[in-house]
Amino acid sequence: MRRTRHLLAGLALTAGLLAGAVPAAAAPETPVPAAAAAPSYTWKNVRIDGGGFVPGIVFNRAEKDLVYARTDIGGVYRWNQATTSWTPLLDSVDWDHWGHTGVVGLASDTVDPNRVYAAVGTYTNDWDPGNGAVLRSADRGATWQRADLPFKLGGNMPGRGMGERLAVDPHRNSVLYLGAPSGNGLWRSTDSGASWSKVTSFTNPGNYQDDPTDTSGYNSDEQGIVWVTFDESTGTPGTATGTIYVGVGDKENAVYRSTDAGATWTRLPGQPTGYLAHKGVLDAENGYLYLAYSDKAGPYDGGKGQVWRYATATGEWKNISPVAEADTSHGFSGLTLDRQRPGTVMVSAYSAWWPDTQIFRSTDSGSTWTKAWDYTAYPTRANRYTMDVSSAPWLTWGGTPTAPEQTPKLGWMTEALEIDPFDSNRMMYGTGATIYGTTELAKWDTGTNFTIRPMVRGLEETAVLDLASPPSGAPLISALGDIGGFRHTDLTKVPSMMFTGPNFTSTTSVDFAETKPDTVVRAGHLDGGPRVAFSTDNGANWSPGQEPSGVTGGGTVAASADGTRFVWSPDGTGVHTGTGGAWTASTGIPAGATVESDRVDPKTFYGFKDGTFYASTDGGATFTARAGGLPAKGNARFKAVPGKKGDIWFAGGATDSTYGLWHSTDGGAGFTRVSGVEQADTVGFGKAAPGASYPALYTSAKIGGVRGIFRSTDAGASWVRINDDAHQWGWTGGAITGDPRVYGRVYVSTNGRGIIYGDTAETGGGDGGTGPGTPTGACKVAYKVTNQWQGGFQADVTLTNTSTTAWTGWALGWEYPAGQRIGQMWNASPTQSGTAVTARNAGWNGPVAAGASASFGFTGTWTATNPVPAAFTLGGATCSVA
Repeated sequence: MRRTRHLLAGLALTAGLLAGAVPAAAAPETPVPAAAAAPSYTWKNVRIDGGGFVPGIVFNRAEKDLVYARTDIGGVYRWNQATTSWTPLLDSVDWDHWGHTGVVGLASDTVDPNRVYAAVGTYTNDWDPGNGAVLRSADRGATWQRADLPFKLGGNMPGRGMGERLAVDPHRNSVLYLGAPSGNGLWRSTDSGASWSKVTSFTNPGNYQDDPTDTSGYNSDEQGIVWVTFDESTGTPGTATGTIYVGVGDKENAVYRSTDAGATWTRLPGQPTGYLAHKGVLDAENGYLYLAYSDKAGPYDGGKGQVWRYATATGEWKNISPVAEADTSHGFSGLTLDRQRPGTVMVSAYSAWWPDTQIFRSTDSGSTWTKAWDYTAYPTRANRYTMDVSSAPWLTWGGTPTAPEQTPKLGWMTEALEIDPFDSNRMMYGTGATIYGTTELAKWDTGTNFTIRPMVRGLEETAVLDLASPPSGAPLISALGDIGGFRHTDLTKVPSMMFTGPNFTSTTSVDFAETKPDTVVRAGHLDGGPRVAFSTDNGANWSPGQEPSGVTGGGTVAASADGTRFVWSPDGTGVHTGTGGAWTASTGIPAGATVESDRVDPKTFYGFKDGTFYASTDGGATFTARAGGLPAKGNARFKAVPGKKGDIWFAGGATDSTYGLWHSTDGGAGFTRVSGVEQADTVGFGKAAPGASYPALYTSAKIGGVRGIFRSTDAGASWVRINDDAHQWGWTGGAITGDPRVYGRVYVSTNGRGIIYGDTAETGGGDGGTGPGTPTGACKVAYKVTNQWQGGFQADVTLTNTSTTAWTGWALGWEYPAGQRIGQMWNASPTQSGTAVTARNAGWNGPVAAGASASFGFTGTWTATNPVPAAFTLGGATCSVA
């Protein structure tokens, strides 16, 4: 539920991978050709729906249904009203700029709604080696340009729920302001975000630190300038807005104002002190600036807070806190106005963890308030709302809490709270795990119960720590940060529950027995333990295991090939072996080693630490050092090949040391480095290519000077990059695995964009191939433009099988009459030659029963006009058009 622990260690490690030169290889090399051109791949998310903190939601106030969400490590999303889902916008962020998946500020232009801006950068300390940037888009986030900044930004730092730190002048939209952390002050752009300069007349950079004694630089960073708000009543179109308010991380001097379009600034007189102003939202119609205060920066902490109203015309300050300060155990942050009903304001108790968060509502400018829930007679609660999490049932956490706690909770870390400026009934708010919302908000004031549901489909924000794809049972078992992990029996559906019994806060390692895949083991973090669990039904149900003394965290765990023995290398103590009950300390291997099993011999296990590879042939009781000369620093992952005893692939290293990919066929006694693979961080195996006997290899690597996801179908003799520049997802160095049942399918870990999986359009791949059942005509097509803007559009296509036989795959063709171009496509794979377009099915939607349908969508560009295609063909025959 909290969102820091697993990210910090992993990304601090990653920071060491991004600087320096690749050294000469220390082991014999096998030559490999340069990476070939990519085959056609379709990329999608394994559905979890949410999973992480959403600190910001921004509604455009000039165009209905134009909504954006920012995440702390997972990029930016745009709302698609037609599908009531979110579209990811920063998947093009590359490995070298992984920090730009952390978003600390977001602004949508009301003068030109096509323009959107994002202030990006994940950490302000040395965990992120790169500086921050402001990304700008003129096509609603379909493409971006970057303006680099001379300082870092902290999308995953303390205070990330405050804001918004980035703002566009509502009258002169070429002017933007950015609040910077770490003593860097206030910055301004006058050319629509292309360049930035410091506002030297603004002299208070903020002095608040969560913990000045933190030597890591994480909690000791200064929060800086935390929000910028324009008073639109003080400007005219084309002229810079006169009055601007700025929030500063300074408990004694939290709010400043300029009345001359940012030329000079003064501390707002009479303001309250002793608190941080998390949000400042202006009601220009009534002349009120509302401020939500907390004693801490959040998003986790905050013990006291207040809500104030400032009258912009008279300078009057009024404490309008919903509850007396003495009765609070939380701060205030989420703050929003109903633009259709001036005087209606809402605020959240963002740091109220127990028994639940609280949301307050006023319809008289803060004079009186009502609560989302209250006690009747403690501990009994009366809620104004009903929670419906049927679309994401895991949000209950499988819990059965004691009153006054309830499950699912109304939320926690609720710093993003917004009423739709065009619809008083719609509200969205972010939590530490999802976006909730309602379309019945007006019922609040009538005393009628309204429904809150997840509004998060398409927004995938988990950090992936390990992945396993067994040869039978569920196709995917995952180890995730913050929400433990899932067993996916259908990649396109949200599982009913995360792993429970026990619920790890983060699962760090998962493995199955290769020849008995119903036996699964996982290890993870849990305060007080147990930190290891076992399943005998392929991960559907779990039982907690015992643990040796001294365990402090999950570490890595491995199951023997036949499931009769396990080796566990937990945090806090040494490597141990056992049969699922008591554990015995292993000898000959250092504490903290990474452990894996041979996939054929049930008595053989492997380990690695600090450049040395170890092996055990007695079930993990004793290990001996085998090969040396492997990377002694940086990330390291190794896996044994299914069906081939002693066949091991090793990936890892750091740019200022040894770094690459190695292969052993003798149980780790010797490794041969694969030349041409300059860097590699993960390795995994999937179903062999048609006609091949060796499993397909997958890696996140740098080959031929290019970073990407690569596949080899010839045991590493040659490699092909299977992703493209539009699908990079920042850092993908955590885990990777192919699917042993579907050729070409690969599961890719990300640090904040969830689990990505790719299917190939190649024959025999995950698209269903082109074998029997491939259709020729007998089809109906519905093509609908769901959204259009200057130079761009979004469309949905539904293809219906009107024949009497089922399809196993399909390829739909059409011609564009006005030169339109396909951009990003989902649920199908596009190719375009001139005006001719072909969309091929994804792996999961290739089979279409008689009378059933398959759907896909895409974005595109147009110039003069955007007419709908007149005809569609399937296998050379014409479809009817709905």
